Amino acid sequence: MEAVTFGVLGPVTAERAGDVLALKGPRHRAVLARLLLARRRVVPLARLVEDLWEDAPPPRAVGAVRTFVGDLRRALEPDRPPRAPARLLVTEGPGYALRAAPDAVDAWRFEAAVAEAGRLPATRAPDRLRTALAQWRGPAYAEFGGQEWVRGERSRLTELRLRAVERRAELLVDLGRAAEAVPDLDAHLTDHPWREEAWRLLALALYRTGRQADALAVLRRARALLAGHLGIDPGPRLRRLEAGILAQDADLDPSDEPAEAAARLWARATEAYDRTVAAGAHARLESAVGLLRTLAVTGGGGLEAAREHRMTAVEAAEETGDAELTARVIGAYDVPANWTRSDDPERAGRIVAAAERTLAALPDDTHAEAARCRLLATVALESRGVRSARGPRAADEAERIARRLDDPALLAFALNGVFMQSCTTAGLAPRRDATGAELVELAARHGLVNHAVLGHLIRLQARAALADFAAADEHASAVDRLAERHERPLVAVFTEWYRALRRAATGSPYDSAEAAYRSAAARLDGAGMPGLERGLLPLALLGLRLAHGRVAEVDPGADWGPYRPWAAPFALLADGRHAEARTALRALPEPPPDLLYEALCCAEAALALELGDRTALERTYGRLLPASGEIAGAGSGLLTFGPVGDWLAAIRRALGPGRDRPD
Repeated sequence: MEAVTFGVLGPVTAERAGDVLALKGPRHRAVLARLLLARRRVVPLARLVEDLWEDAPPPRAVGAVRTFVGDLRRALEPDRPPRAPARLLVTEGPGYALRAAPDAVDAWRFEAAVAEAGRLPATRAPDRLRTALAQWRGPAYAEFGGQEWVRGERSRLTELRLRAVERRAELLVDLGRAAEAVPDLDAHLTDHPWREEAWRLLALALYRTGRQADALAVLRRARALLAGHLGIDPGPRLRRLEAGILAQDADLDPSDEPAEAAARLWARATEAYDRTVAAGAHARLESAVGLLRTLAVTGGGGLEAAREHRMTAVEAAEETGDAELTARVIGAYDVPANWTRSDDPERAGRIVAAAERTLAALPDDTHAEAARCRLLATVALESRGVRSARGPRAADEAERIARRLDDPALLAFALNGVFMQSCTTAGLAPRRDATGAELVELAARHGLVNHAVLGHLIRLQARAALADFAAADEHASAVDRLAERHERPLVAVFTEWYRALRRAATGSPYDSAEAAYRSAAARLDGAGMPGLERGLLPLALLGLRLAHGRVAEVDPGADWGPYRPWAAPFALLADGRHAEARTALRALPEPPPDLLYEALCCAEAALALELGDRTALERTYGRLLPASGEIAGAGSGLLTFGPVGDWLAAIRRALGPGRDRPD
């Protein structure tokens, strides 16, 4: 049996193979927390009673604790034979001990990782600290914060975490990566404004990124806060830093360590570029798009900035009147995309319009074929989620040109467009799987890292749709390895959502699957992907409830984003407004051609089944039938509404005997 793992860096949890164990009531969780706090040592029964009841314990407190322990043992070791000795939660001497493995508790792993980071070379330590800090889900022993017995341990772990945040920032600043430290320090100081060392590091990081005025403003904020709230002046390190910044002290500049070679090279290269390439030159526009392409795969603010500045570059290129230059500027942004809904539909429409204008202006000769292919692939990519004939035609034409030119990078870009236009109807997961397989093979042969990531993500989605979770797991692992090796942080968003989907689709308890969805949703905060984020969690939870046979619970106040038309009728039904729900059902559009097509069809089917609407039942049956062997919604790699076959069977039953399928 899989080992049990425990979490205390947040609410206290116990899990086996990713499934959250049911721990009954708060006293059970308190016993578990108290035993974890003891770190494998025995906690006397009398001490447990004393800690669990701070006031006078009830007369039967000892018996109650023994009952709690028995319940916990059944949850932790459900297959233990009757009367067999417990192996995990053991009775020893006057009390109990939890013999968890050294790596079974997140707090213990965190401490080990922080200690390991202290032994690593400076260049590797920040990543190890980042991984360690990612284990925190909230305040340590969150639900027991008011208990005296946990206070000291909570303070110790919190201090260790704060020091780890600051040590990582210090390392980044020393390594010439000061810009990376600024956002984390800003967030750190929002929650912990009394940390003088954090103020010092933030000011130094800003100074080393050329933001002298911002650095001084930070020091003034620190001075005002410390004096106004604590009545003290800043310490000597803060005062020395302020004096050094005002004097532009050379000692504040980064030291000339070998680890800073990349940062120094970047600075020198950009300075040389500025000296040798005239402002406004065509070459500058093209190279700017190359920089934006690299910026986009960093995620978060990088992705948002790339989207914003890309349109500016395209407009500047169009102003030159040079169609071939404009084609190169538009087509150079070949950032792989695996989500079939746009993050910024208005801006995407402007990109498509510019690409179409440029296509019309290109000379009709063979020299422009590669540029034409890139423009067509751009049209296909940026038309994602829009139901029109143009997107699929552009994808097909781009693929034909790329194959004729035998250019691997061009073909990878074109295949991304083909993928984006492969959701026009249900049941197209096998087609997407073939596209992903070709991308993986193409990328491996020609060293196309970004498209290798894309190919594995596409195959993950497709194999999940086809209920082949063993293969999907392999692609998730492969893409995680690529992401770690090549610093592609956005990948973790998709793989964590996939693992939540896997729980939901393979029989994990409802509460475990819901917790996994909520954990995955937290990763989207700041990821820079509003087209993915908006409405995703409410839709995932709706699918989870329906797949588990539960009554749909729809919070009309939640951010349903583009999925609100499918959520609104459920809310009306819950209010008993059946006539209005029926009207809303009949007004539903066909789902957009994206990876959630089947999921939204199932949402419509659930409404039609509840309302007994034959027209809607027949319509959804026809739409879902091509996907009869698939898992609804799993083609997104994010969520599921359960097997399509189950929905089809329910519709057939509702339509009555003798109706194997609608006419």
